[in-house]
Amino acid sequence: MPQVKVSVVIPVHNTGKYVDECAPSLLGQSLPADEYEVIYVDDGSTDDTLARLEKLAAAHAHVQVHTRPNSGWPGAPRNLGMAHAKGEYIQFVDHDDLLGPEALERLHAHARRNDADVVLGKMSSTMVRPRRLFRHTVDACTIENDELMQSLSPHKMFRRAFVEEHGLRFPEGPWILEDLAFVSAAYLKAKRIAVLADYPCYYWMKRDDGGNNTRLRFSPRHGFWPNCRTVVRGIKDGTTPSDDVDALQNRLLHRLYHVEVLSRAREPEILREDPAEQRERFEAARRLALEEFPTAVRDGLPTVSRLRAELLEHGDFDSAVALAERVRRVKARSVVGGLRWQEGRLVADVTLDLLRGDGEPLVLVERGGKRWLDPEVTAGVPGTEGGWEVRDPFRLAYAELVVKDRDREDWWYPQGDLEVRLAPCGEGRSRLVASGRLLLDPERLAGGRPLERGVHDVWAYVQLLGIDRMVRLTGDGTPGAPAAGPALTGGRLALPYWTGSGQLALDVDQSRRRLGADTAGAAAANPGRGERSLPLPWVAATRDSGPAPLRVAVSALTVDAELVPGADGATAALRLPARLRLPSGRHPVRLPKTDAPVAYAVVRDGRLLRLEGPAHEAGRGRRILDAVADHRQVRRVRRRLGR
Repeated sequence: MPQVKVSVVIPVHNTGKYVDECAPSLLGQSLPADEYEVIYVDDGSTDDTLARLEKLAAAHAHVQVHTRPNSGWPGAPRNLGMAHAKGEYIQFVDHDDLLGPEALERLHAHARRNDADVVLGKMSSTMVRPRRLFRHTVDACTIENDELMQSLSPHKMFRRAFVEEHGLRFPEGPWILEDLAFVSAAYLKAKRIAVLADYPCYYWMKRDDGGNNTRLRFSPRHGFWPNCRTVVRGIKDGTTPSDDVDALQNRLLHRLYHVEVLSRAREPEILREDPAEQRERFEAARRLALEEFPTAVRDGLPTVSRLRAELLEHGDFDSAVALAERVRRVKARSVVGGLRWQEGRLVADVTLDLLRGDGEPLVLVERGGKRWLDPEVTAGVPGTEGGWEVRDPFRLAYAELVVKDRDREDWWYPQGDLEVRLAPCGEGRSRLVASGRLLLDPERLAGGRPLERGVHDVWAYVQLLGIDRMVRLTGDGTPGAPAAGPALTGGRLALPYWTGSGQLALDVDQSRRRLGADTAGAAAANPGRGERSLPLPWVAATRDSGPAPLRVAVSALTVDAELVPGADGATAALRLPARLRLPSGRHPVRLPKTDAPVAYAVVRDGRLLRLEGPAHEAGRGRRILDAVADHRQVRRVRRRLGR
C-alpha cells in the first residue's frame, strides 16, 4: 500500500452546506487518492454537519470522520486531527475554503525536494489584499525572512515528524489567535521553510453569511489581549533582544504591533466603532504596547505609523481620532503612460504617489536641515503643532504592481520593479514617488504559465510613510475603450482596455470583449497580386521569433494559418495556406471568436490569390479580377464593355 503523503485536517462545527462546497476541492486532488487522507473533526455540531460528513466517508475510503464535544474554537479539533494523521505532512484546511486541484501534489513535491519543515502555498482570497511574500517561489529560508510574518494563518503544510518532535499544538478552548501561536512557534523552530508561489494552492473565501468573520474578536470570553500577549512573549522567548530596529526580534514583533495593536489607533477601526467601546480597545492596546513591545519596535516604524504609536502610548485617543480623519482622506494616484506591446508583453510606464484630501500631492517640507510631514496631514492633531519629523522617508517604503484574475481571485505579480524616490516640488518641498515599468506577459504571468481565459485587472499597492493603499492602475483613456492594440499571444487574442472605472484590464481569449470594428477596421489593405499574407499593424508579434500558429475561419472553413512577426518587432502578418478548398471568389477571414472579418481571401480554382483588408468588403468597390472565375459575372462585365 502506498505511503500516505499528506493528511488534510479540517475542523468543522455547524458547517452545513459548506461541507459540500469544500469537499470537491479535497476529493478532486491530482494526488492519487491512496496517497493522501482527509480527516474531518466535528467539534460537537448540532445541525446536519455530521450526517453530511458520514455520507462523504461512506463514499470515499480515504475520508475519515472523528467527533468530540464542542470546544468553542478550532484548536482542539485540529489537535485531534493531528493525533489521527498518518501522512508525512499535515495540511490544515478550513471547512469553508478551497484547495487548488494540484495543491497537495505540488506542495508535497516542493516540501520533499527542499526537505522543508513548513511549506507555505500561494493563497488567493476574497477577504485580504495580496501578500508580497508570494511574489516568488522560495526553495528554503528561515524565520530570518521576516516576510513570513505576513502569513500567520494555519493553512499551510507541516512535516508531521517536525510537529511531533517539538510538541507543537494549538491552544484549546475558546482561544482566539490560536493560529498565530501555532504558526509563529513553528517558524521559530523550523530549520527549512519553503514558499510555493507559482500555483494558487489555497482559496481563503468569504462566506456569503459572514460566518468566517471574527465578529467576537474582542470578547473577554475569547481573551484577545492576553492571548496576543502570549504570542508576543513566545516570539521574545525565541529570539534575542536588541536596541537595533532591524534586529530579528524587532522585525518579527513589527507585524504584531502594526496589525494587532496599532490598528486600534488607526482608520478605519477607530472611526468606525462605537467611541466608548473603541476607547477600551485603545487603552488595552496601549497597556500591551508599553508592557510587552521594546521601544525599538516603535522607533522602527515609518513616519505616520510612528506618530500613531506615539499617540497610542501616550493615551491620547482624541488626537489619534483626529489623525485618522486626516489620513483617511489621503488617496493614492497612478499615472500610466506609453502603453504598448513589446516582445509579446504589455508594457507601460507607471508612476504612483499620494494625494492629500484636497487633491494636492502629499509633500515633505524641509526646514532647519530636517524634513517634516506635510502640515495639512497633521493640522488639527493636538500635540503636533510644531510638526512631525520625517526621520527616514524611505523607511519600509515600497510599491508593487499586481494583476488580479477577476474570475478566480488569483493575484499575480508582473515583471518590473518600482523604485521609490524623492521628487522635488520646489520651495523646499518634495514628495515620495514610486515609478517603474509594467511588463505584463500573458504567456508567463501565472507562475510561468499562460493566464487563464478571462479578464485580468491591473492594480498597484503602495506603502509610503506608513500609509498603505491599493489603487486601480488608471490612465487617461476613455472608459470602456481599447487601451492599446490587441495582441495574439499563444494563439489567443489579448485585448487591453479601460474598464468603466478607468482601470487598465486585459481580456484574454475574448472572455467579455470581442475584436470589433474599432480594432479590426485598422487592418491594412493589400493591393498587390499573388500575396498570401496581409499586414496586420494592430497585432503585436509574439515573443518567439518564428511564426505563431493559429486557427482562422475562411468563410465556413477552418484552416491552419500563421502569424509571422515583422522586422520591426511590433507588427505581424497573417499568412494563409496556398491551397483552400473553397469556391472561387472572395471569402471573409475571421480570427477565433471574432465577428468582424479581419481580411478577405481571394480564391480561384482552390488556390489563394491574395489577402485583402476589410476596406475591400463587398459592396464597397469589388475589384473586377475577383470575379474572373464567375462566368456569369464575366459575361455581365463583357456585355457592359460592349464585347
